[in-house]
Amino acid sequence: MLKQKSKSQHLAAISLIVMAAGFLATIPLPLSVWRTILQGGFEAGLVGGLADWFAVTALFRHPMGLPIPHTALLPKNREKIIAKIISMLEQDWLTKESIRKKIETFQFSEKLFTIINKEIHAQPVKKNIITLIQHFIKKIEIKMIAPIIEKELKAFLENIDINYYFPLLVDQITIRKYDEKTLDYILKEIDDWAKKESTKNQLGGMAVEMIENIKADGIMQFALRSFSNLVNEEKLGNIIQGLILKGVDSYRDPLNQNRQTLLIHIDTKLQNIKSDEKIYDELNRFKLQIIAKWKPEEKIIELLTKFQQKAHDFVEEPSFYDEYILPLITKSLNELKENPDKMTQLEAWIKKQISSFVDRNHSKIGILVRENLDKLDTKTLIHMIETNVGKDLQWIRVNGAVCGFIIGLVLVGIKALF
Repeated sequence: MLKQKSKSQHLAAISLIVMAAGFLATIPLPLSVWRTILQGGFEAGLVGGLADWFAVTALFRHPMGLPIPHTALLPKNREKIIAKIISMLEQDWLTKESIRKKIETFQFSEKLFTIINKEIHAQPVKKNIITLIQHFIKKIEIKMIAPIIEKELKAFLENIDINYYFPLLVDQITIRKYDEKTLDYILKEIDDWAKKESTKNQLGGMAVEMIENIKADGIMQFALRSFSNLVNEEKLGNIIQGLILKGVDSYRDPLNQNRQTLLIHIDTKLQNIKSDEKIYDELNRFKLQIIAKWKPEEKIIELLTKFQQKAHDFVEEPSFYDEYILPLITKSLNELKENPDKMTQLEAWIKKQISSFVDRNHSKIGILVRENLDKLDTKTLIHMIETNVGKDLQWIRVNGAVCGFIIGLVLVGIKALF
C-alpha cells in the first residue's frame, strides 16, 4: 500500500513538473499558433494540477503550512466525520435488517456440524473434553449427595411390601427344599452330638439320676431299685445313645413315614404363616425399627468416594475418549442430522440467537468504532486515511493536470480559430 501511494505521489509530481517545464519551454519560442496552443495547454494543465494539489492537500492539512480558511478539513471536522461514519454504519451499511437478511442466507447448522466433525478428532479437543469431564467428576459434593441417597434408600426400603414378598419367601423354602435341608442339618448335628463319648456318659448319668429321684411305693419302689442295681451309667448311656442314633437314621430315610409326616406338618405351618396378619405386623415393625436405627451415611460416602476416584481414573485412560465419548458424539450428531425436524429447529434456534445478539448489541457497533477511532490521535488517523485512499486522491492531481492540459489545448485552439 505504501509503495502504491509512493508511486502515485511521484506520478502526480511528475505531471506537475511536466506541465511547468512545458509552460516554461514555450515562453522563448517564436510566436506562432502552435506555440500559443501548446503554451495555453501547459498553462491550463499547470493550473489544474496545482488546483487539485491544493484541494487534495487541503483535506488533510494546511497547504504549505499556511492557515488558509477551509483547509485541513479532516483534522478540523474529525468529530463530525466520525459521527457521520458511525451514522452510515448503523443506518445505511450495517442496519439490523441487512444483518438479519444476511444471517438468513447462511446454513449455520451445516457449518457447525462440519466444524464439530473435524474438531472432535483433534488432540486439543480430546484433552479439553477429558479435562472437563474430570473437573465435573471432582466437583461432585459427595457429602451433600450422601444424605439424599440415604433418605431415598430408606424410603425405598420402608415402602417394600412385606405382604407381597413374605409369601414368595415362604414358597421358596418349599420349592428349594430348605425345610428338608434344615431337617437334615439338624439330624446331622444330633447324630454328631449323640456319637460323642461325653454325650453317652452325660445321658447315662442323667438317666440314673432320674431313676433314683423317682418316688414310688411298694412293689414299684422295689422294682426300680432292682432295675438300678442291674444297670449303671454306662449301660443306660449306651441304650439311650443307640435309641437316638436309630431314630436319627430312621428320619434320614426319605421314605420314612415319620419323616414325611413331619415335613407335611412343617409345610402346613409355613402355609398358615402366609395368612397370619400378626406375623406381617411384626415383620413390618421389625423392618421399620431396623431401618430407623440404620445409619448408612458414612458407608455411602466411603462408597461414593471410591467410585468418584475410579470414575476419574477411568476417564483418564487412553481408550476412554475413543471408545465412549467419540462414538457417543458421533451417534448423537448423526441422529440429529437424520432428523429434518430437529435440524430445522436447530437452524431456527441458532439464527434466532444470533439475531437476538445483533438486536441487543447493534448499538455497540458505533460505540466500538468510536472507541477505536478515539484511541488514534489526529496525526495517526490522517496517516491511516492517506495510506488507504491516498493513491486514488493522488490520481485526482494527475487527472487535473492532464484534463487541464487537454481543455487548455481545446480552448486556445478554438480561440485561435475565431
